[in-house]
Amino acid sequence: MTTFSAVVTTGIYCRPGCGAKPLAENVKTFELAAEAEAAGFRACLRCRPYRVAGPVGADAPELVCRAVQLIIAGALDTGTEAALGRRLAVSPRHLRRLFHDHLGVTPDQLARSRRAHFARRLLDDSDLTVADVAFASGFGSLRQFNRDMKLVFRASPVELRSRRRKADRIAADGGLRMRLPFVAPLHWDALAAFLAERAVPGVESVLDGVYRRTISLDGEAGVIEVERGGDDHLLLTAHMPFWEGLIHVVDRVGRMFGVDADTAPAEAALAGDPVLGPLLRERPGLRVPGAWGFFEIGVEAVLSQYSVRTRVRRQLAALVEAAGQPVPGLEHGLTHLFPSAETLVHADLEAVRLPAATERTLRAFASAAAADETLLDPGASLADCTAALTALPGIEQSTAQEIALRLGHADAFPAAERTVETKLLEYDVFAVAGRLAAAWHPWRAFAATHLIAAGTPTPAA
Repeated sequence: MTTFSAVVTTGIYCRPGCGAKPLAENVKTFELAAEAEAAGFRACLRCRPYRVAGPVGADAPELVCRAVQLIIAGALDTGTEAALGRRLAVSPRHLRRLFHDHLGVTPDQLARSRRAHFARRLLDDSDLTVADVAFASGFGSLRQFNRDMKLVFRASPVELRSRRRKADRIAADGGLRMRLPFVAPLHWDALAAFLAERAVPGVESVLDGVYRRTISLDGEAGVIEVERGGDDHLLLTAHMPFWEGLIHVVDRVGRMFGVDADTAPAEAALAGDPVLGPLLRERPGLRVPGAWGFFEIGVEAVLSQYSVRTRVRRQLAALVEAAGQPVPGLEHGLTHLFPSAETLVHADLEAVRLPAATERTLRAFASAAAADETLLDPGASLADCTAALTALPGIEQSTAQEIALRLGHADAFPAAERTVETKLLEYDVFAVAGRLAAAWHPWRAFAATHLIAAGTPTPAA
């Protein structure tokens, strides 16, 4: 896990690998940059710790991890700690206590630090105006932007822009390009293969090592492209109708590829396992893949419950053609936005030719997602998430677990997912799959991802 070293005598904190060599007795260690900032330290100008990923420790309580995911999604951009506490069914005082005990910061301090760090990266890497940077980073006003940047970095946004290094700016042939930093290693080929296998025709594509997809922002279409950028970062190119809320687009993309994930605890716990140990060594740095659209991966999981992958792809293509919003003029096979739950509820699916049982389950899922925005809320517990999904007509436990895995639940395990079943049969351990899955707790999503990756051909193949 990334830790930050703060030097008491200078009031500066640094990331690992910084060339500064202070005396050990003058150094304090923090797990989060926000924690160091809350203690009064400012970022080192040499190593620029705001540019690296800083995942929340895997030993933090589930409720804290759920709260962090909601903060990343923007719960505190305009909301309050009290509203966040209500969403998690705890008092704001108890939530602040948990954050202080496990992260060393309050929820508001973590949200402020994330916005400020993202803004600093935009000031360094892009040519967006200061006003555009403010609103792209989730700030509600220029006044709040200037105040928080001075609190975190001891300088105004204009001063910070004037200090940027010439090599920081990333040129792009259209759109805006950003680095997505991660703690190495990250197994890009396996992640790309996972997404290529499940790509929705017309909405997603994986070609020549580049993942592309259409996105909807307040009803308007955009396109994102993600590729391997280097040993410590991915490259995101965003083509958007406006820059407001860009921070949440980048966070969602980061969640898809697990750039903030801390895989070390899971790898240490499972390295000696006879089934998973060899798979971990074959694909070091593999992350549990997330999703851009939770409803979208729910639809894919529901269809996969009834059909094999090749047929599911044909069904998804027909579904997008019948109900998706067309986006003309794009390349790489991108033609539509994926339909929303509200659209799918009332869509005419006769052309899709779904079996009656499949259509009933899909309609039930779409109706529930349209009526209850918390159905696919990543802030819910795994038990609550799967219980809500399996309460819908036709959705099986493994399908609910498959959706939960993509929502970010670390202990989700889709035992009946076809690739997982196949790999367990290859290892002749299917009869004891339940016992193995129990032994892999609480890293079962990580285990399932490695089993799926082992049975998924890479795009090059």
